[in-house]
Amino acid sequence: MISDAQWAELLHTRANNPQAVHKLYTTRARRASLLTDDGTMFLVAADHTARGAMGVPGDPNAMVNRRTLLERLLIALANPAVDGVLGTPDIIEELLLLGAIKNNGALQDKIVIGSMNRGGLAGAEWEIDDRFTAYSAAAVADLGLDGGKMLLRLVDNDAGTVPTLQACADAVTELAARGVMAMVEPLPYRRVEGELQLLKDGPSLARAATVASSLGETSAYTWLKLPAPDDPDFVLGATTLPTVVLGGVPGPKVEDDIASWGRSLRHPVVRGLVVGRALLYPPDGDVAAAVEAAANVLREGVKA
Repeated sequence: MISDAQWAELLHTRANNPQAVHKLYTTRARRASLLTDDGTMFLVAADHTARGAMGVPGDPNAMVNRRTLLERLLIALANPAVDGVLGTPDIIEELLLLGAIKNNGALQDKIVIGSMNRGGLAGAEWEIDDRFTAYSAAAVADLGLDGGKMLLRLVDNDAGTVPTLQACADAVTELAARGVMAMVEPLPYRRVEGELQLLKDGPSLARAATVASSLGETSAYTWLKLPAPDDPDFVLGATTLPTVVLGGVPGPKVEDDIASWGRSLRHPVVRGLVVGRALLYPPDGDVAAAVEAAANVLREGVKA
């Protein structure tokens, strides 16, 4: 939990000492490898709010309260199986500041992936034209982050896909030139009567993976972030790139979500999990239990 005194100190530092943020970036202890000794990675995702995606099923404003969101992130990060976090600058910097205030180094020796393009606001007319509005490739490298993540929604009947496709290709090239991992999340959609529908069939997901794999001047530093497919062998067989399974919009039963991740974790290209709302806002509210259940599935996947 974040005490009232700690919260007041965070707000005071935000207003009176902005230089503290840069110092915490540059003095953060980094892990030597993206992967654990078991060859896995387990990250908590926290970049939804920057795109105006605030809800979970049953509560459209679940993520509005920032103090509650940060408390849930700290609970998740306290589990030793969680390797780090994926987030936008505001979230990452609040976690850095809270780690200093609470004297627990919340992001010390953790993997920190900076989210880059958040301009495709949820529900906006321009949602697919997903501009880069958060970390740049230069900032990811200069601030000592471990990678940059980008969302690439592919919609064949929406020309807004094209500038996002180009921007992601450029970002992959720029990150690779700095020797930094690029995590690309390609999601196939179609627009039906103005509404975006995620395509979950195997051919659509495999096509998206192949498009993302070829972005930029080199794929040497590229990772993929994909939904857990119904047919893991078909979809994940479309790439040799290291891949992490995303959590997506949580279902009514977190155990069903976790089981679907487990099936994909057995595929040899899959290195781990990147999950956000499904773990931070489980139906029963027990963040620690949801994180531990996901960690157990990851461990079992490694053994398989």
